[in-house]
Amino acid sequence: MAQISTDIPARLDRLPWARWHWLVLIGLGTVWILDGLEVTIVGVIGPRITDPSSGLGLTDSEVGIAAGVYVAGACLGALFFGHLTDRFGRKKLFLVTLALYLAATVATAFSHDAWYFYLCRFFTGAGIGGEYAAINSAIDELIPARVRGTVDLVVNGSFWLGTALGALIAIPALDTSLLPAGLGWRLLFGLGAVLGVAILLVRRTVPESPRWLFIHGRGEEAEEIVREIETKVREESGKTLEPAHGEIRINQRTHTPLSEVAATLLRRYPKRTTVGLSLFIGQAFLYNSIFFTYALVLSKFFKVPDGSTPWYLVPIAIGNFLGPVLLGRFFDTVGRRTMIAGSYVLSGLLLLGTAVLFNAHVLTPVTLTACWMVVFFFASAGASSAYLTVSEIFPMETRALAIALFYAVGTGLGGIIGPVLFGRLVESGVVGNVVVGYVIGAVLMMAAGLVQWFMGVEAARRSLEDIAAPLSAEQHQMV
Repeated sequence: MAQISTDIPARLDRLPWARWHWLVLIGLGTVWILDGLEVTIVGVIGPRITDPSSGLGLTDSEVGIAAGVYVAGACLGALFFGHLTDRFGRKKLFLVTLALYLAATVATAFSHDAWYFYLCRFFTGAGIGGEYAAINSAIDELIPARVRGTVDLVVNGSFWLGTALGALIAIPALDTSLLPAGLGWRLLFGLGAVLGVAILLVRRTVPESPRWLFIHGRGEEAEEIVREIETKVREESGKTLEPAHGEIRINQRTHTPLSEVAATLLRRYPKRTTVGLSLFIGQAFLYNSIFFTYALVLSKFFKVPDGSTPWYLVPIAIGNFLGPVLLGRFFDTVGRRTMIAGSYVLSGLLLLGTAVLFNAHVLTPVTLTACWMVVFFFASAGASSAYLTVSEIFPMETRALAIALFYAVGTGLGGIIGPVLFGRLVESGVVGNVVVGYVIGAVLMMAAGLVQWFMGVEAARRSLEDIAAPLSAEQHQMV
């Protein structure tokens, strides 16, 4: 392959914000709404699908297992599609993974046995996991560096819009005076398919990442796309584009061997790898444990009726969404290191306080929900920044697979063990057992925050190629 010099990264980073960037966010970032919808639906229908009249009749433990199966599918899907994303491009894969999600979530609505429900949840998760790798890398490669932190946090925080939407729609869907017990929960899965089709139509207009193209021998195509983007942004913003400063010289390649990816993560950037794993394990355990089982906690310990549990998820979702939205800009101004570490440690301390109150039997469903709103206001900003971090701190050729690896390992440890463990802790009916789970989650979050503080990379407002030069860059240096 040829050696070339290009200023494409600098040209993309210097663009003023325009309507074209909103198109990218709507077409790509809305995947998080789908994930939030999926997680919430399974969480709120937990008490319903344990009822024999639902047509499924799972046990509390089986609900936890189903959550774990979903996460397992997401982990394996992320790894499989993440590798393909780095090899064949962002656009091909973010269309394929969305199609897989659509097919699997529709199939879930027709579940009648535990094994079939598990199978559908696995492939739904595989589609969503594949989305993470393709989408996060594509967004970061198209969004200007100066607002990358703000945009990423808002995009990842949109997960909670899906959560709120799922909870609100679940209220009438789970009302047995409106719909039969065996029908309402099935219709909820159809909602995800409807949103997915709408997103697919918008997503088709989003271009391939020019950064991926020029590295993989398609420099002319990359130049054409960037020129089109510049024309649109100039017309939409009404501004004269500033000159781009800085070129990078690279040796083009067709693909990056997995052995080189492994060497990059383990030998070249071992501290960055430790940071990424810590952030993902902490947030995955916390979120998957609590949200996959929160409806069961309300039902088991507070005797909240099945049809009322979604009302308690809506305010929590609002707190989770407001965290990244209100704090996001500080990740670009104050900096990544301080904000990521602070949000992780503070949310862990607040979770410990909630565990103490829960153990003292002084909380009601309303006050417990209020506690979660405060905890997750900060935890959500931290969790969103985990995806931002691993997308920024590794070279272009490894970006999608790096996201997939950290998501798979971190979520595999925290997101599979967490829901299964919490399902059993809740099923025991012992408050103290659940408190132990909360304490574990708090410790993992605080530990991750400390790792970020001592080993994290300051990436605020820096070009991706400056944070981690492409492996194909000549001598790995910017010129």
